[in-house]
Order: sequence, then structure tokens, then C-alpha cells
Amino acid sequence: MATVLSVSGSPSASSRTSRLLRHLDQRLAAQGHDVIPLDVRTIPAEALLGADFRHPAIVEATELFARADGVVVGTPVYKASYSGVLKSLLDLLPQYALAGKTVLPLATGGSVAHVLAIDYALRPVLTSMGAAHIVQGWFTLDKDLAVQDDGSLAVAPAATEALGQVVDQFSAALGRTPLLAVAG
Repeated sequence: MATVLSVSGSPSASSRTSRLLRHLDQRLAAQGHDVIPLDVRTIPAEALLGADFRHPAIVEATELFARADGVVVGTPVYKASYSGVLKSLLDLLPQYALAGKTVLPLATGGSVAHVLAIDYALRPVLTSMGAAHIVQGWFTLDKDLAVQDDGSLAVAPAATEALGQVVDQFSAALGRTPLLAVAG
């Protein structure tokens, strides 16, 4: 069983990005992984913006990255790049915080014009942090994510299929054969 840190880089409490990550966390947990969610927005702003490396929340986040075998990084796309709150956290982590780790980059946004943000904005940062293997990421359009009245997330069928494939590839890269893929 691999330990997966699932990082939401959304600054919004009602974020579709965060809901999508928590939705995908369930698939990874069903495949036998120990999934630890981390919503960057819950880290105190004064610690992030003040670059307080010794703040308990920053120390805890750094420890979570250190003990993870794999990291899922999800972000909304703003101005053709990943979120500022995610950047703030990544800047405070050790230079090689992703060394030896498998990483799955995910992004959400309102327009297909932002689809390359994963490869041209996020992937270079993840690579510079020493990620051992960055699997194929996925960009999901906001229109394919609907928040239901009960707070759950409904994902459009085509997006569900694509996301399932990238999550299963990530799971396989962690050294486990996805149980859902075997069962199908």
C-alpha cells in the first residue's frame, strides 16, 4: 500500500478542484492506497505569505510530503498558470521535496485555452523539485464538474473515463495494479 498525499491548490472553500480531488481520493483508497488530503487554503496565510518555514502548519505540510510515496497535485488555472496559494506552498518546501516520488498533476479551468497549464506551468516546477516520475496529467473543464445539492460532485461521463485512466496509471506507477482495472 502506497501513501498518497492529495494536495488541493485551490484558495476557495467551495472549490470544484478540491471536490474533484476528494472524489479521486476515493478511487485511490479503493485501490488500497492510504490517501492523505491536504487543502493548501487551510494553511495560515501568514505562514505562507511570510515564508515562515518554522510555522507548525508548514512543518506539518513538509512532513506530509516527506512521508508520501506519491503526490496528486490539483489546481485551478488562473491567468494560464497554477494558483498562487499552491505556488506559495511549493516555494516553502525543500528544493527536492518530490525526490523519489510519483506525481499526478491535475488542473481545472473554464476554458480549453488553459489546457497546457499543466505542461508549461506546473510540470516544470514539479520536475525542479525532483519528482521521480510525473505521470500524464489531466485538465478538466469546470462545465464537466457539477456540485450537487448534497455537496457531492457529479463528473461528466467523458471526464470520468479520462480521469479514471490517469488515476489508474498513477496507481500503477506507484507499484500497485489498480484493483478496479483488474475487476473490469
